[in-house]
Formats: sequence, structure tokens, C-alpha cells
Amino acid sequence: MLQLRPTCEHCNKPLPPASTEAMICSFECTFCRDCVALLQDVCPNCGGGFTPRPVRPAHDWKNQNSLSRYPAATQAIHKPVDMAVHASLVARVGGRAPAER
Repeated sequence: MLQLRPTCEHCNKPLPPASTEAMICSFECTFCRDCVALLQDVCPNCGGGFTPRPVRPAHDWKNQNSLSRYPAATQAIHKPVDMAVHASLVARVGGRAPAER
């Protein structure tokens, strides 16, 4: 079950459960679209790429699968990225597409 983390790890921008600005990597590191662009689509924690985070239904449409039964995380993870260190990771990735990393 996705945690639906509440903020961008880099800039701490709020990313509520219904946000279409939230982007995640395969380890669920969570960043806003602006920071993903700044990070050149390279996750600073794992080197993977990002994809839009799914939106969990707010309404119980079927089988009690909704935010009320599976609420979003409330604990923020705020770890601003050291952009100099990240530049070396981006260089090592060498322009490879996420599927090729």
C-alpha cells in the first residue's frame, strides 16, 4: 500500500492525497513536479526515475478501498537535496532513461 507521503522531500511543498503534483520513484521517495525537473528525473536517494503518484479514491466506490480505510501518511520526510552531490549522480547516470538504469 502506497504511503502517500504528505510533502516533497526537497522543498517541503504540501502534496495532499489528491495532488497531481506528486511524483514518486520505485521506493516511494516523493517529490513535487518542480523538484523532479530540478533533479533531472533522477531520484537523489536511489538513482531511479519518477512517475506520477496515483490518487487514492476519497470515496468508497468498491470494497472499502478508500482514504478513509487506508489513510495517507502524516509524517513528512524533509531532506533537502545537496545539488552538488546530486550533479555527480546525474553525471554517473549519464542521460540513461529510467528503464535503462
